Amino acid sequence: MQVVLAQVRTTAGSSLVALAVVGLSVLTIAMSVAIAVVLLRGSRREPGHTGQLQLAAGLLLLTSVPELLRIGLPTVTSVGVVGRSILVSGCELAGLGIILWAVFGGRS
Repeated sequence: MQVVLAQVRTTAGSSLVALAVVGLSVLTIAMSVAIAVVLLRGSRREPGHTGQLQLAAGLLLLTSVPELLRIGLPTVTSVGVVGRSILVSGCELAGLGIILWAVFGGRS
């Protein structure tokens, strides 16, 4: 009896490469969320300081959200490559801006 774990079809290249890319994306998202959870727990200990909360939001916008957009947009919508690139780059830029603000700018 043969068990099929995932059905993967690729238009060019091997299925192994496609599975590796998806696996790395899932790992990236999981690590980013884990770090953000640690930062959120730290921000709860010191409610007056928002730096860790800003770092968590920036990290999620820099890593997790763009990965989800790269996978989700072509799967669910008909957004083209240019539109997807603009959304992903804008999200990454917002994440970097929030991280820079947390590190250098807003002290609370």
